[in-house]
Amino acid sequence: MNAPLSLLKMRFLMGLQYRAAAAAGILTQLFFGLILIMVYAAFYTHNGEAQPMTLKEVVAYVWLQQMFFALIVLWQFDGELFELITGGNIAYELCRPWRLYPIWYAKLLAARLASASLRCLPVALVVFILPEPYRMPLPASPAALLLFILALLSGLLLVAAISMLVYISVFWTMSPVGSVLMIAVAGEFFAGMIVPVPLMPDWMQTLAGLLPFRWTVDFPFRVYTGHIGVREALAGIGIQMIWLAALAAAGEWLMGRALKRVVVQGG
Repeated sequence: MNAPLSLLKMRFLMGLQYRAAAAAGILTQLFFGLILIMVYAAFYTHNGEAQPMTLKEVVAYVWLQQMFFALIVLWQFDGELFELITGGNIAYELCRPWRLYPIWYAKLLAARLASASLRCLPVALVVFILPEPYRMPLPASPAALLLFILALLSGLLLVAAISMLVYISVFWTMSPVGSVLMIAVAGEFFAGMIVPVPLMPDWMQTLAGLLPFRWTVDFPFRVYTGHIGVREALAGIGIQMIWLAALAAAGEWLMGRALKRVVVQGG
């Protein structure tokens, strides 16, 4: 484990150097958060029907999405890893005395953690002092906050495991375009990045519950708001661990098959 942990630390420190990109990201997150809340506020004002989530819960959902955007977004990928596969430099990786899956997994975690570290606190400092209805609500309870942190970190591990499957697929397709588009469109929708899962039609909620994506975004955010209670949250974290174990095992197995068949041409 020394190599993945050392690489995680090194990549994390490297990612902290991109402060200008983080500053642009902070402004972008604040802008889109305000726009989304304006849309939801208008919807709740002019729709007389009772909704499964209150406006306050939706506001918290939106701001959590913006604060932790770098941890949960599914279309963020490392072009360097794609280039290793398609350009043939994977041969150098195979010469090193380590297993590729944990090394690449550590790289993905480090990049997301570094980006989120630069963006999260500045966004939080702003959204907690905004006027109503734009102000970020406090967590439902101390227990909800603790469970939210656990669920968010578990969700991050899930996002990295899902991303690894995309990288591994490129060993066969030799192009990341199709896999990235599929994950970006289907994954982010069913994760609740576009519309919170409780606001979807019933049949779509059922479909989202059968996929791993909602456990990366929708689940931890609703734990924060108290929309998901303590007992259900504990059970949900267990489901996250099951999905993580299944996806990591599938990724390790597929990576092993891919590396046995990999062909590198040239000198």
